[in-house]
Amino acid sequence: MKDVYILAIESSCDETSCAIVKNGKEDIATVILSQIDIHTNFGGVVPEIASRQHIKNITIVIEECLHKAEMKMENIDYIAVTYGPGLIGSLLVGVEAAKTLSFIYNKPLIPVNHIAGHIYANNLTKEMKYPLIALVISGGHTELVYMKDEYNFEKIGGTLDDSIGECYDKVARVIGIGYPGGPVIDKISEKGIHEYNLPLPLNDDSYNFSFSGLKSAVINLEHNSKQRKEIINKENLARSFQDVVVEIITKKTMKALKDKNVKRLIVAGGVAANKAIRNKLKELCEKESIDYSVPDLKYCTDNATMIGAAAYFAYKNGRVADITLNAKSSEKLV
Repeated sequence: MKDVYILAIESSCDETSCAIVKNGKEDIATVILSQIDIHTNFGGVVPEIASRQHIKNITIVIEECLHKAEMKMENIDYIAVTYGPGLIGSLLVGVEAAKTLSFIYNKPLIPVNHIAGHIYANNLTKEMKYPLIALVISGGHTELVYMKDEYNFEKIGGTLDDSIGECYDKVARVIGIGYPGGPVIDKISEKGIHEYNLPLPLNDDSYNFSFSGLKSAVINLEHNSKQRKEIINKENLARSFQDVVVEIITKKTMKALKDKNVKRLIVAGGVAANKAIRNKLKELCEKESIDYSVPDLKYCTDNATMIGAAAYFAYKNGRVADITLNAKSSEKLV
C-alpha cells in the first residue's frame, strides 16, 4: 500500500504551524511559531494581533517544514487545513494558504475540524480503536464525544458557558500568576493544600459542564479577602480550584464511559497536558480496566501534526473541499 503524505496547516488561534504527516500516524516534520510572548503582555490572545502574526509567519513555517522534512511539494499527496472553529481572522490565513497550495500544485484539499484534530492527536501516540469516548479539554472547548467508529463523532456533552482552559486563565488572572494560567496553576497547586471551599460546578447527572460559577466563586473569594485585609495563599487556592476541576471532569467522564458501556478513553486538547487531570483519569481507568490514551505533551496544544493525522481519516471518509472552502469561527464537530 502506497504511503500517504499530508501537508497540514493550523492557524486557528495564536500558533502558526505546518506539519507533514505520513499515513495519519507518523510525524515527519513539524514547525510551530508561537505568539505566546506577544499575547502575554495583554493577558490573553488579541485576535487582530494574532491574525497579523499569522500573515507574517505562514510562508516561513511552510518553507521550514518542507526543508526540515527534506521534501518538496511534488512529494506531498494532500493539503489539509483547519477551517474552524477558531478566531476567524487567524483561520482565514491558514485556509487561504492551503487553498493556494492546493490550486498551484493540483493537490486535493482536506478540511479538518479543529476539535477532530485534537482527538486524532492520539493516533500519533497510540493507534485509536473504537468505540471510544473522547474528552476534549482546551482553551476554547470542553466536550465529551462518543465515537462509534472511525471519523464518526457524536457530542454527548459540553460546557454551557466557559471552557475549562478559559476558566483556568481567568482564575490565574485573579490570583495574579500570569498568562497562560493552566500550566502555572497546575505547577503551583502541587505545593498547596485544599484550604478554600469552592463549589462543585454543575454537579448533576448530565454530561455537561459549567465553569462560570466556579470562576465567580474565586473572584468573590479574592474580593472578600481583600475587604477583610486577609492574604490569600496562592498555592492553596490553586490546589483548591484544581481539585474541584479534577473532580467534576473525572466524575462526568467516567459516568459517560459507564453509561455508554465503552472501555476506551482518549483525552485531547491543551488542558490534556494538565498533570493532575491526566493522573487522576489514568488511576480511575486502571481501576475500571479502561484503555486510556493521552497524546504526548507536544501534541496537546495547537499544532498542525494533529491536523495531518485527522486529515488522513477525513479523506478516507470522503471529506474533501475545493477553492470555495471558507473559514468558520464556530463549527460543529461532524
